[in-house]
Amino acid sequence: MDPAAGPVLYQKLLLWEPSLESGEEEEEGETLEPLVPDPWRPQDSSGNKPGGLSRPWARIAAALLLLAVGCSLAVWQIQTKGSWTGSLGSVAPPPSGHSHRPGAYHHGAIISPAATCSHLGQELLVAGGNVVDAGVGAALCLAVVHPHATGLGAMFWGLFHNSSSGNTTALMPGPAQTLAPGLALPAALPTLHLLHARFGRLPWPHLLVGPTMLAQEGFLVDTLLARALAVQGTDGLCPLLCHANGTLLGPGAQATNPKLAAVLHRAALAPTSDLAGDALLSLLARDLGVEVPSAGPRPTLEPALQLPMPEGILFTTPGPSAGPELLAELEAALLSGAPKPDPCPPLLQTAMSPASSILATVDSSGSVLLLTSSLNSSFGSGHLSPKTGVLLSNLVARSAASTWACPLILRSSPDDTEADVLGMVASGTPDVARAMTRALLSHLAGPQTQAQHQHQAQQGQTENANACGQGTLLQVAAHAEHAHVSSVPSDCCPFQGF
Repeated sequence: MDPAAGPVLYQKLLLWEPSLESGEEEEEGETLEPLVPDPWRPQDSSGNKPGGLSRPWARIAAALLLLAVGCSLAVWQIQTKGSWTGSLGSVAPPPSGHSHRPGAYHHGAIISPAATCSHLGQELLVAGGNVVDAGVGAALCLAVVHPHATGLGAMFWGLFHNSSSGNTTALMPGPAQTLAPGLALPAALPTLHLLHARFGRLPWPHLLVGPTMLAQEGFLVDTLLARALAVQGTDGLCPLLCHANGTLLGPGAQATNPKLAAVLHRAALAPTSDLAGDALLSLLARDLGVEVPSAGPRPTLEPALQLPMPEGILFTTPGPSAGPELLAELEAALLSGAPKPDPCPPLLQTAMSPASSILATVDSSGSVLLLTSSLNSSFGSGHLSPKTGVLLSNLVARSAASTWACPLILRSSPDDTEADVLGMVASGTPDVARAMTRALLSHLAGPQTQAQHQHQAQQGQTENANACGQGTLLQVAAHAEHAHVSSVPSDCCPFQGF
């Protein structure tokens, strides 16, 4: 509505009443006609209106008719709404009967390790955001609800394919720097802000509303966080993740982080990537009694590494991530004739691997965002900053970041902006490049291998940790004007779409 337009005047609509039959005309000569005529009252084709039921019965009849119409509309609206909202990882068929398998959506989808964050990403998509808005919002949400794997103290790597321009861009966090002995300088806020400033659509503060509310008002401890807490113990995590008596929070318990909520609120007001990081850095330096570094980490957006393949062109992140190692693995496999891959990707046991978090978003036009982040160890350094509620990473210069950062995107045609696009990102394995290589070869092996994979899943083999390990592989794709999401193991990560 034009804000300069004058006020809108509303006039009460009148039900038909016998008193309106007096033949009186309004000032402009128009006769008031009934909005809903009495279905029981006889009508004269000549225009004469013979007498009928008394006024109470007329009102009752009209009200019943309106009630029936209202109920019909309400039922239709509920059925329509159900086709949009659906439950986690599913979509209800619309009234027309048109439906898809779980994980296939008309517009866009997101998959992450936390149901709350997948839902938040979906809300950003529905609000008019793109895959970058949804992914960055979900990443900030994970920083609140999964402090064992990611957070504002983590390092982030990413890979973004823009279907409009056909360009694929790598998000690089810059070299790891030390804030204090054994503690890394946090880089999450400036890295995510840079990505959003270049490619996002919604206002930056909009993305922080949900994560800030979760930190302030509380979030439920899920199974993954509770499992990590049981291994870690209470050392350094109380009172944030402990009951008043000092015992650890269990699954379903509610946790809050008001100090983190205050940091996120300050970051929402930051107009630049550098200032977004400063919202946290000055408080951390005061906590630790150290000088604020003159030059913090400088994240960058760089062209992705490329590898032409018979099936299309592959993109991944440049060094010091595991991207170059991935390309070397794939080139070796292709030159050797690419032996038939195992349909179950070798995501190895996580006992010796760094703790990391992954998520993926995709839309039906082929835009894809893959994000991976890490604190290096479970709960990072274990040092909880009292003034910020942030767990600092122990990922410093000597750490091997290449063991966990390895997203890939395969575009079936380098010249067709509407070509099929596939995205993969993995966590929980110290040999991620080999795992991703075999997962991609498995995908390219065709329907026969995929059918074998589905058969194993029906037999319960791929759900066995001994068969696929304890790692996680997320896969997203744009195909046939739909967005598709899936994961290995199949039930590890909730997804949402619309």
